[in-house]
Amino acid sequence: MSEPRSEKTDQDAWLPEAADESYGLPLDIVYAVQDALEAGETAVVRGLIEDLHSADLADLLESLGGDERKALVHALGNEIDTEALSYLDESVLNDIIEELEPKNLAKSLSELDSDDAVEVLEELDEDVRHRIISALPQAYRALIEESLTFPENSAGRLMQRELAVVPTTWTVGETIDFMRASDQLPDDFYDLYIVDPKHNPVGWVPVSRVLRTRRPVDLTEIMEEDMKTIMVDMDQEDVAYVFRQYGLYSAPVLDNAGRLVGTITLDDVVHIIDEEAEEDIMKLGGVSETDIFSDLKDTAKARGSWLVVNLITAIIASAVIGLFEATIEQIVALAVLMPIVASMGGNAGTQTLTVAVRAIAMKDLSAANAKRFIGKEVLVGVINGVLFAVLAGAVAWLWFGSQAIGVIIGAAMIINMIVAGLSGTLIPLSLERFGVDPAVASSVLRSTSE
Repeated sequence: MSEPRSEKTDQDAWLPEAADESYGLPLDIVYAVQDALEAGETAVVRGLIEDLHSADLADLLESLGGDERKALVHALGNEIDTEALSYLDESVLNDIIEELEPKNLAKSLSELDSDDAVEVLEELDEDVRHRIISALPQAYRALIEESLTFPENSAGRLMQRELAVVPTTWTVGETIDFMRASDQLPDDFYDLYIVDPKHNPVGWVPVSRVLRTRRPVDLTEIMEEDMKTIMVDMDQEDVAYVFRQYGLYSAPVLDNAGRLVGTITLDDVVHIIDEEAEEDIMKLGGVSETDIFSDLKDTAKARGSWLVVNLITAIIASAVIGLFEATIEQIVALAVLMPIVASMGGNAGTQTLTVAVRAIAMKDLSAANAKRFIGKEVLVGVINGVLFAVLAGAVAWLWFGSQAIGVIIGAAMIINMIVAGLSGTLIPLSLERFGVDPAVASSVLRSTSE
């Protein structure tokens, strides 16, 4: 860390001359905030971050060490951007919440849209969450508590409760007057939902269409009746699929009685797509999505559990090799060449497995095309197996001067590549069939088949 420049009081003096102006959090800002915190220049710290986007402020909090993070929170006090909390990793969020007064935090959360508030609260420890919720305004607290009753990672947790809803009897003019006068509408919305007396949606109309239509026209004349609706208990991964499949930027959420209870917008779904992709990648490696921010003990514990599973599968694989111990003792060359065959099969299997798991997650791989996908991967294994069998067999022949060893290694290469293609497809498909997340266990099980 550079030495704090205590003789400077203007916030610009804390920034290097060539600040990075690209998107995201400039590294110069991080260093400048660290220097200002070390020097105790609270006013400078506030000035440095006052123009930061909420997401960039979250990145700044995650970039700082534990003591620096607490110092920044104390420097901001009640002026901390509460929306930034919704972008934070769970472990970092809990650390920051401990430094904030529940009443002040509750007041700030009540100014957010309900979906952002729920996103913050659902990550907190239960006792901390209860203290904050109890300090919320009564009407807002009821909405938040109801949202938190829905299953985790469901549309009910994801949806925004503030809605732009109008009855079927209104005209365009009445609707425009309502939008101008009402203080109950969300800050930003794209569509108006038209409901019947039972609060069941009968159609929707873009706000832009309302503004372009003459006032006397009935809403029912310009509304769209074809709606892609989301059920309140739908998994967030399925929600993301619906948005991606049909190019939506918002969608109504219905309860089990068909009543309109909320809406989901594209900005929330973008986060879900990132989270699901990150989760699959992390699970393939047997690590947690919060690994980078977890403490030493939790990280070692989380990784160790999967390493135990991997140890068991490795012992099984070694036991299979042990069945041929006598043969290997007689032909030492096989022990030298086996890692080559295993390595090629492992890499080929990982390639197929990655494609399969991602295709399942994106719903591109299903029962309708599974046979074609398996057949293709097997043929790829055959083609690559023959190609590398010739290369590896020739190397083994020249290395040990034995044609028989070359033929054995070549045959082993072909078989291993075919098995790699099969295991890379069948294992994730089988896990999916039995309701097990393919991203969690596929890599560990596939390594046994190498």
